[in-house]
This record gives sequence, structure tokens and C-alpha cells, in this order.
Amino acid sequence: MKRISLACAIPLFLGACVSTPVAPGRAPLVATSCHAVDEAQVATLFDRWNDSLQTADAHKVAANYAKRSILLPTVSNKPRLTDAERVEYFEHFLENRPSGKIDLRQIDLGCNSAVDAGLYTFTFAGTGAVVHARYTFTYAWLDGQWLITSHHSSAMPEKQ
Repeated sequence: MKRISLACAIPLFLGACVSTPVAPGRAPLVATSCHAVDEAQVATLFDRWNDSLQTADAHKVAANYAKRSILLPTVSNKPRLTDAERVEYFEHFLENRPSGKIDLRQIDLGCNSAVDAGLYTFTFAGTGAVVHARYTFTYAWLDGQWLITSHHSSAMPEKQ
């Protein structure tokens, strides 16, 4: 450990151990401090997202996502990489008034990151359809809030 410290201390004076700039909307590779979070708090992030669905406002749903994030949605083959693409997806998804319910979940916590993965069921008030799906939400603590950095959802392959 002392060798590493000394090895970095000497180049520090020469400017070699400076921190690398981080792109806007992205967490640094090495966090200087970790934002405390527990499983219950991460579980409420799904509730926040689901509540935003109930507004029927695609912009409010998209606001849950980091600028640099990916949405791999249940009912579209196209990955959504930009705010505009996510808004466009949710404009169509919200037409049938979806509401999600977690059936099974596993939450893993990291430093300024969390993963919530499992199974959920969507009920669509507009059509009466019920869709059972798998999901993964990854979150990062960015700009003082938890934002979705990736969201993958896929319908269950076997009919129940």
C-alpha cells in the first residue's frame, strides 16, 4: 500500500495523478464519497417511476432517467438512448394507462449505485391486458438524486 501511495505522490507533483474529468450526467469512475441508501429506499424508486406513469405525461416518466441512460423496453425492439427517444416511447406506452406491480425483486447496493431486478406485472386499464415481465433497473446517484441509468424489461417467454 505504501508503494502505491508513494508512487502516486511523486507523480502528483508532476501532474500525473490528477482526477479525470467526468462527462455530464455520468458518475465518476472513482467516487469520492458514497451516498447512503438502503433497499427500502431503492424500492421506492420503482414507486416513483410507477407513479409517474399514472400522470400520463411522458416527460415526467422520462425525467426519472439520467441523460446518458438506456431503455430497453418491453413493447419495442428499439433501444432508447436519448430523452427524446424515451419520451416518444412513453407517449405510446402510456396510451393504454399502464400500472406496474412488483411480484419478485432482488436489490443490490453499491457506492452511488443500485440495481433492482426481478419480475413485475403490468395491468393496462385502457385494454384490460395483463403483461408479466422481467425487469432490471440500474440507478446512479447523480446531481443530488437517484436516476435510472439502464432499464431493461421483457415479457415473460412462457405464458402463465
